[in-house]
Amino acid sequence: MIVQSWHLFLLAALAATAPALGQAVIPPGGTQGAASIPDFSGVWAHPYLTGFEPSASGPGPVLNTSRSRNGVANFQRLVGDYHNPILKPAAAEVVKRHGEISLAGIGYPTPSNQCWPGGVPYVFWDFLLQIFQKPDSLTMIYRQGDEVRRVRMNEPHPAQVTPSWYGDSVGHYEGDTLVIDTIGIKIGPFAMVDMYGTPHSPALHVVERYRLVDYNDAKDALERNAKENSYIPATGATGIVEVDLNYRGKLLQLHFTVEDAGVFTMPWTGTITYRPNIGPWTEVICAENLQWFSGKDSAVPQADKPDF
Repeated sequence: MIVQSWHLFLLAALAATAPALGQAVIPPGGTQGAASIPDFSGVWAHPYLTGFEPSASGPGPVLNTSRSRNGVANFQRLVGDYHNPILKPAAAEVVKRHGEISLAGIGYPTPSNQCWPGGVPYVFWDFLLQIFQKPDSLTMIYRQGDEVRRVRMNEPHPAQVTPSWYGDSVGHYEGDTLVIDTIGIKIGPFAMVDMYGTPHSPALHVVERYRLVDYNDAKDALERNAKENSYIPATGATGIVEVDLNYRGKLLQLHFTVEDAGVFTMPWTGTITYRPNIGPWTEVICAENLQWFSGKDSAVPQADKPDF
């Protein structure tokens, strides 16, 4: 998504090694005892733009080649690096076209500015995540609209998965790590895995690994993130996203792996490191803003005349 000002952007958009993809989602020996399961519940914030944290090593996500004066990714120009070796030629061409549109200052539609569900891993860009944790399920709510994910615990994927906006997600615990395996992510009109327009196919497979980590263990990821992405301080425009940068308690770290043989040459990984959110939770309902920053109507369902 490309914007011409910070305010307009907000209106529009407002480590452990991953397991082998495709492995069994229920660990051998059955479920883990409730007493040993860490508590991931609460509201977590990642107030940074424009994308995922770079990987420490190995293949990582598409990053922005356009930089602001301070060296971080320029959220007003989203120009994805289409030379990233994870991209197959057709996918690289899609990313290149999106970047050319951005450089022209026109802007292109994304799930966020069109008020459509973002899917996984696209939704990870969102500033806030709220987790409700139960023994047999988790509910994950993101701030940008009514974006809700439901994760079944200690169950396999069905033999036939019906595609849905956030896919079929099943989880289990591996010691202190929550592992979520997602397949069956629906292809929508603005399907992409990041803000740079990187596409995905029906074969998209995402494995998330969540851990509560000490500050010192997350410091390297936090530093990589600060060099890559723009920090968004709490303002009257954001209001709801507020963290204490001096906080040194437990952080929630997401390490995710993406595989899609139709789009990518290899699996790749990214990271999101969340701090506790200390601001209020205020929902942002995208459909209340029918026009995105281009001045055009967003592609939300509308009726030309009343139903009654």
